[in-house]
Amino acid sequence: MNQVALVGRITKDPVLRKLSEGRLQTSFILAVNRKFKNQQGEVDADFILCTAWGKQAENTAKHCGKGSLIGVGGRIQSRTYEREDNTRVFVTEVIGEEIRFLSTKRRENENMYEEPVFSTKAVDRKGTLSEEENARKNFQLPQDEKGGLPIF
Repeated sequence: MNQVALVGRITKDPVLRKLSEGRLQTSFILAVNRKFKNQQGEVDADFILCTAWGKQAENTAKHCGKGSLIGVGGRIQSRTYEREDNTRVFVTEVIGEEIRFLSTKRRENENMYEEPVFSTKAVDRKGTLSEEENARKNFQLPQDEKGGLPIF
C-alpha cells in the first residue's frame, strides 16, 4: 500500500509548467510540522517535495501562494536521473492526487507560468544555501500556530 496524507504550508509560490504533450505540472515544497518539540523547545518541520498534475496542478498554482495551508493526499514516488557531470540523482516526492486548500494566501508573483530555477546541491558555487536549505533555516510558524497545525 502506497498512501500519503500531509498537511502543511507551501514554502514558495508554485510554478505551473505546460509540458510538450500539453500536460500541466507543478512542484512545490510543503513544510510539515513534527508532533514533538526539539531540545530547544521548538517545533521542527520536514520539507517534502510534492508534484501535482493536470487540473490539480492548475488550481494549486492559481490559488495558492507561499504560506498557504493545504492538505495533500497521494502516493510516494522515487525516480533517478543523471546530471551533466554523470552523477546520479535520486528523488523521492509525493504525487498529489487530491489537494485541499485549507487556508490560502495570495501569490507574491501573479505570473504562475514562470520558469523556476532549481538547485540540486545544498550549497552552490558561491557558498550560498539552496532554496530548500534556506527554507529549512528560515522557516517559522505564525505566532497563532505554535501549538501545531489545525487539521479539519
